[in-house]
Amino acid sequence: MLNGRKVVVVMPAYNAARTLRQTYDELPKPVVDEVVVVDDASGDETASLARQLGARVVTHERNLGYGGNQKTCYRAALALDADVVVMIHPDYQYSPRLVTALAAMVAFDEYDVALGSRILCGGARTGGMPLYKYVSNRALTAFENLLVGARLSEYHTGLRAYARHVLERLPLAANSDDFVFDNQVLAQAIYFGLRIGEISCPTRYFPEASTIGFARSVRYGLGVVATAAAFRLQRWRIARFAIFDPAGAKVGAAPLPASATTEF
Repeated sequence: MLNGRKVVVVMPAYNAARTLRQTYDELPKPVVDEVVVVDDASGDETASLARQLGARVVTHERNLGYGGNQKTCYRAALALDADVVVMIHPDYQYSPRLVTALAAMVAFDEYDVALGSRILCGGARTGGMPLYKYVSNRALTAFENLLVGARLSEYHTGLRAYARHVLERLPLAANSDDFVFDNQVLAQAIYFGLRIGEISCPTRYFPEASTIGFARSVRYGLGVVATAAAFRLQRWRIARFAIFDPAGAKVGAAPLPASATTEF
């Protein structure tokens, strides 16, 4: 716990058996009350390894996509009465040791959302981020900041902390089940006036770390552009979108997917 707040770490996992142990072992156990691994119908031993490590495990019988996986993560965390939820990719690309810092930013009510940024302090390229990913990251971030009126260093990190009320308030169930889910969450947080803080996070690119190919990266980029455009159109009252509807579907109001097996 931190400041009397229950901290739950969630990991949206897919074929993460090679890196899950490293990620889990470096979590700050005195701070983290629960760890939830949601296995999105992996073809490896992700779920069985998560059980061995002592995590709470949810398994999808069929692949629901990265965004669909996170929706299950947050439903599970809310069901465990989490006050602070930290999402970290289990591919060891982000430092688990930073969970304490991110969780504290939320637990002490400084921010509603905290991000581990690979761009602050210039660590992305030294950590091995491919040049095309770095350039696209910077270009998409600049475009989105322009349209949504924010000054975030990046919108694409896989290390984040959320206050419970954020997950209960935002219409996350209306978001994509694909990779653009993360981007939509930040656009929603900005739209609804939530406080967002960032800290520098080193990144590690290596063969076992998960990554998406060029074609899916292009699709993700188009989704980012569409999200930013939707934000601006809704702000101008030209159009309305479900992801910015305050009465939209919430993840906490829905049960876990029928295809999910929960081992709590």
